[in-house]
Amino acid sequence: MNPRFLLQSPENKPRWLVLFLLAVTAAFGIAVTTVYFKSALAKLAVDIAQNSLSLSVDVTADRHSISPDIYGMNDVIDPALAKELAIPVARWGGNQTSRYNWLVDSSNSGDDFFFVGGGDNKNPVPGDSSDKMVKTNRTNGSKSIVTIPMIGYVNKFSTWNCGFRVSKYGPQEKTNPYIFPEGDKCGNGKRPDGTAIADNNRLDVSIVSDAAFQKPWVQHLVKTHGTAAKGGVQIYQMDNEPSGWGNTHRDVHPEATSYDELRDRTYQYASMVKATDPTAKVLGPSDFGWPVYVDSGVKGDREKHGGIWFARWYLQQMRAYEQQKGVRILDYFDEHYYPVVDDLCLANCPVGDAKTQSARLRSTRSLWDSTYTDESWIGKSNPPLTIIPRFRDWVKQDYPGTKVAITEYNWGGVESMNGALAQADVLGIFGREQVDLATLWGPPKSSEPTAYTFRMYMNYDGKGGKYGDTWVRSHSTDQGQLSIYGSQRTSDGALTLVIINKTSQNLTSNLSLKGFNPGAKAQVYTYSEANLRAIVRQSDLAVNTAGFGATYPANSITLVAIPKANS
Repeated sequence: MNPRFLLQSPENKPRWLVLFLLAVTAAFGIAVTTVYFKSALAKLAVDIAQNSLSLSVDVTADRHSISPDIYGMNDVIDPALAKELAIPVARWGGNQTSRYNWLVDSSNSGDDFFFVGGGDNKNPVPGDSSDKMVKTNRTNGSKSIVTIPMIGYVNKFSTWNCGFRVSKYGPQEKTNPYIFPEGDKCGNGKRPDGTAIADNNRLDVSIVSDAAFQKPWVQHLVKTHGTAAKGGVQIYQMDNEPSGWGNTHRDVHPEATSYDELRDRTYQYASMVKATDPTAKVLGPSDFGWPVYVDSGVKGDREKHGGIWFARWYLQQMRAYEQQKGVRILDYFDEHYYPVVDDLCLANCPVGDAKTQSARLRSTRSLWDSTYTDESWIGKSNPPLTIIPRFRDWVKQDYPGTKVAITEYNWGGVESMNGALAQADVLGIFGREQVDLATLWGPPKSSEPTAYTFRMYMNYDGKGGKYGDTWVRSHSTDQGQLSIYGSQRTSDGALTLVIINKTSQNLTSNLSLKGFNPGAKAQVYTYSEANLRAIVRQSDLAVNTAGFGATYPANSITLVAIPKANS
């Protein structure tokens, strides 16, 4: 047959249908070939990455204690989780505690919730809610952190009230849709045009509070629960995020908090706590983030204090007090830290889209990595944040012997595997970088994935199996894909490794081992998207003195527990 017949009719006209089908067939072939090559290239990239991945552990190097207090949480903690894990530290803190009046057992939420204070309690028992928290913590084996208000005003009433009633201050930008004290509306303290109401009476719903007012509460806590040395309140926090008072609590403290004000208030309240219970520890300044590590909100304040960063000047002043008075009134240098990435929501937010999830996993590097530029406005004008090494360096230079704490942090996505991976990374970093105390803000429910992150470190086998308490050198050639955190348990000498696969692919890697003689096969436990309701024990893994090879499931946390040989 003449091939032209397929393409042209006897009248020499093109056969369009045949030509169309040939074109479609050709296009399909090209598309299939393209997909094949893309798939092959992707697989090749994964293979290359896996071939370059390696892990190493040297049990003899970089050894230091891992504080059990890094696994703490803020209230309100899921009771089942708190009991199961015996959360080591539970913090009673947050914005509302700045205005807590122990005598009427109530506080004020400030700008967080229309400056609403009080509640339904017409017959308050002094200190009841804080006492219940301390008692619960003692039952669970948890240390208590209690926040002492330093702001100068505390809530006046135990019943519902609010700082900007519409009946007194007129129409406002927004009003509370749920609470109506005595039938009145509670405003947000801003006029309809958005300008702040600045002429309010600070004593509308608050009373003046000073160190003398707070002392009977500390005495009550000691009398009720014992001294810190006898199981009472172990740590007192000097208020909460004082640089935020001028915004959050502007109805009673509209002024920005200065260098001198924070120093003077801390001297007064911290010395009172130490005099009342010398065995207790004090924690501060507990401020909210990078901008106030650097400077106060008072214009020209840093320049007036020699250009020294606010946080460092604070440490220096606490040291000066001890040098002058012979009493240490600051035991923990504490700051809050929440990750920020431009145009995305990480901290205290749901898991988000793929872009957000990737950023969440990268952003843990801001805690330690000197090669990582923070992906926010902060990173554009500042050196790498290296938050924890920076804090430790400040303490070393400005007030040696002070411990480092982070009593508020949150990487978000607690309801997701992505959030669980980030939290696992953070806990490993806290141990490696020698944080002394940390409490997660917005803790997960017992059934949520991030709760399983804590179980991987604190109860991986359901029988009390714990990640070790002594850090050992552990390294990954690509921490962004496969993180490793190594430790040794004092109780039985076992080597415990937390290995986190942050990718959507199974990853295979060899691990080289030095300075450890395995006594038996390793136990392997995995938490992954394959089963979000349980930590799954895998087949035991053969290990020798040189190490082992293993495959880690996509988006997973693996704990490897290697028994130590009898000497």
